[in-house]
Amino acid sequence: MKKHLLSINDLSASDALEILNTASELAKISDGPMKKLPTLRGRTVVNLFFEDSTRTRISFESAAKRLSADVINFSAKGSSVSKGESLKDTAQTLQAMGADAVVIRHGASGAAQRLADSGWISASVINAGDGTHEHPTQALLDAYTIRSKFPEFRESFAGLKVGIVGDILHSRVARSNVLLLTKLGAHVTLIAPPTLIPVGVTDWKVDVSYDLDSVINKVDVLMVLRVQSERMADSFFPSEREYSRGYGLDLARLNSLKSKAIVMHPGPMNRGLEISAESADSHQSVVLAQVSNGVLVRMAVLYQLLGGAALAGEVSA
Repeated sequence: MKKHLLSINDLSASDALEILNTASELAKISDGPMKKLPTLRGRTVVNLFFEDSTRTRISFESAAKRLSADVINFSAKGSSVSKGESLKDTAQTLQAMGADAVVIRHGASGAAQRLADSGWISASVINAGDGTHEHPTQALLDAYTIRSKFPEFRESFAGLKVGIVGDILHSRVARSNVLLLTKLGAHVTLIAPPTLIPVGVTDWKVDVSYDLDSVINKVDVLMVLRVQSERMADSFFPSEREYSRGYGLDLARLNSLKSKAIVMHPGPMNRGLEISAESADSHQSVVLAQVSNGVLVRMAVLYQLLGGAALAGEVSA
């Protein structure tokens, strides 16, 4: 694995599977009496968040602490960044503090790449979401969750049918998932109104549908995306009611899924808009599993990037 995790493109299929397998080994430890590993003792992980994201930040913080790392949470709000400090100045400050890994979330696409390539910092950089570009650890935890529900796809997703429905245009989660799921062999269909399908989607190696009802009974996994109203400067659909009627996962659509199909959502959810309460809380929903699996997968990423003793040795210790 490379020094940084900026994009799913940084990983080969075998790299991704290695992270998922590491997460599986870490899950065995988490279920045992010793829930913390000494692997990253003495290392410092900085959560550098220029955008709000309680869920992702806490997940990375929990992952680092379970590996015994020291954690510094750096929020742009109320910090020197809000007073005009540049990314360069912030990075150099973190370098002086001795950061070993920087988990960055930023509103600008490419910010994580800029930090990694700048030479301002020697730490490993992990992209926790940059603009509408990518969110690689979300895709990895989604793949881990899928694999835990479909053990027959443990080594390859060939034959798995995944539908991703909603605001594809503004979704970094969708981009990372498309890259990872297709890399592992899954067949992916994007479902959205034409206004929420990105330009250049023909290069994504996916199918595209504008009709959720024609696809929903064929998929093994339905990934519902949040409508990102905060990124919408224009009107992309007539009304929330019309969007929900055409693309929301309501009880009727939930009942048309295959009996073993699962429902995913990266969170936070707009209940009543892209997903109904009944769907979010149904037995087919794996939303809470995604959250708990996120800690394991982010532990695995930190483990792989920052190194340590062989995992097998620590499991047996």
